[in-house]
Amino acid sequence: MRVNELAEQLNITADTVRYYTRIELLQPTKNQENGYKDYTNTEKKRLIFILKAKNLGFTISEIKQIIDMSTRGRSPCVAVRKMVDFHLVDIQQKILELQKQHRYMQQATQAWESMPNSLPSGHSVCELIELWDTIELCEPV
Repeated sequence: MRVNELAEQLNITADTVRYYTRIELLQPTKNQENGYKDYTNTEKKRLIFILKAKNLGFTISEIKQIIDMSTRGRSPCVAVRKMVDFHLVDIQQKILELQKQHRYMQQATQAWESMPNSLPSGHSVCELIELWDTIELCEPV
């Protein structure tokens, strides 16, 4: 099957298929008659794997490692578990940081409700932000 057909079957763009081909995660054959790239069912299964791995948060580099291990006949399962564990810790840290930023923004919004709008004076851009450090509710991120 050609790029557009594969993309349509998986509900993705042809550019996505081309990208994974360009970085050599997919290796279609070249049709000798017309020069078009042909994707087999094996390539389709590989692309489904790539899309699932991306949805799980794996990076392109990690996906390449996993595929490489599998291609060499080694089970990538131990490495996959370690990668997921790493991502879980990283995501938890990001969640905590976002929660902290959310509280900070809520405090700013509440404090700014009582402040007037001001025009730029040539000495300031936006007093809401510039005066924020002086507001007692402030807890920097």
